[in-house]
Amino acid sequence: MALTPSTMLPLGTSAPDFTLPEPLSCKPVSLADVQGEKATLVMFICNHCPFVRHVEDALLDLARVFMPQGLGVVAISANDAQSYPEDSPPKLAQRARDKNYPFHYLYDETQQVAKAYGAACTPDFFLFDEHLQCIYRGRFDDSRPGSDIPVSGKDLRQALELHLAGRPVDIAQVPSIGCNIKWKAESES
Repeated sequence: MALTPSTMLPLGTSAPDFTLPEPLSCKPVSLADVQGEKATLVMFICNHCPFVRHVEDALLDLARVFMPQGLGVVAISANDAQSYPEDSPPKLAQRARDKNYPFHYLYDETQQVAKAYGAACTPDFFLFDEHLQCIYRGRFDDSRPGSDIPVSGKDLRQALELHLAGRPVDIAQVPSIGCNIKWKAESES
């Protein structure tokens, strides 16, 4: 398990557009489909990563609290499913069903969307304002698997609370850290 930090997309960057398949519904889902009225959270996760599993329940709670307040949320897995079968589309659909994800969980088979966002690890979080301009990117909180720090989502939660209150997100933005995205061999992508 190699620790990989996020690359920290520049603040103010426009959210790269995408349309990706959702394994659970077998339908394509676009950025416009998931865009929230007040903000949009794009996150790169996967099924097998212990860092994602560590924050997953708190992340679901956070989504359930903020989605009714105008937050659009989408999860994307970009891992090479051939090398990591637990991250294959059928397994993504099963995870979304089993955990009752309140947001779409998409599969980026070509990995082009992950590359467009500069995603490097799982989990990797990108928060955009109502105009789809990046206002926060970084960690969920400072808890890690095996640490004594409880999972709170405090970093992402603070960014959301500030933005939804109409205030600038002027907090320290610390890179997320987790498992590296499992990239396909160059000849395959």
